[in-house]
Amino acid sequence: MKRFFLTFLCCVMQLALAGCFTSASAQELSFSTNFLDYARTGTANVEASYGFSRHWTLNAGMKYDSGGSSRQQVYALGGRYWPWHIYSGWWFSGKMQYQEFNDAAPVTRETSEGDRYGAGIAGGYSKMLGKHFNLDLGLGLWTGYTTYVTYACPTCGRIIGTDQRLFILPNDLMIALSYIF
Repeated sequence: MKRFFLTFLCCVMQLALAGCFTSASAQELSFSTNFLDYARTGTANVEASYGFSRHWTLNAGMKYDSGGSSRQQVYALGGRYWPWHIYSGWWFSGKMQYQEFNDAAPVTRETSEGDRYGAGIAGGYSKMLGKHFNLDLGLGLWTGYTTYVTYACPTCGRIIGTDQRLFILPNDLMIALSYIF
């Protein structure tokens, strides 16, 4: 199931981004990065957006963190609705997201690794800083299904539990800088 979902999400993202690069014209394409992900967990991230109408953008994003106590890779695909005009003012979004994670507990030596699949909603505001730059502020939630394994320590490999369950987590806490083509 994990491979199917990841393959499907990657294919859709590639098709969406290919469409963006071949047909983009003025003020339709943007790239952004979230500074809070860098500051909080050192997570590298990028999101591409393609405006296909006055009020809608298609968004594809990726995050990657290979160090520290929380390692992850995240892939997301969704849309954003802009009540006034794309890349300006308030926005509301929905997305599908996949996350592969490895988390270490802060007090004990236990670590958990697994997968999360789900959908999220978010809202925010984009402040135009100039012709090509925006400051994006946002907050969201995502929910879905997770499967994971808990280990006694990061190196011993002794399994102390496995679980599958539904989850609701905060997501898209952002202070991002966007460059609009």
